Amino acid sequence: MDSNNASYNAGQAQGQTQEKASNMMDKASNVAQSAKESMQEVGQQMQAKAQGAVDSAKDSTNKN
Repeated sequence: MDSNNASYNAGQAQGQTQEKASNMMDKASNVAQSAKESMQEVGQQMQAKAQGAVDSAKDSTNKN
């Protein structure tokens, strides 16, 4: 009986470890996705500012 209990407990521990690893991978994936979205937003903001600067320069050039 003791070997059956040991095997059962080992299986339980392995299952719990796999579940924790899966949860950690999900969290890491979520963090990576969030970082990607943040970087895309920053990139869009920078692009908009650069376009505004180009438009402003064009307006200044056309006024002369």
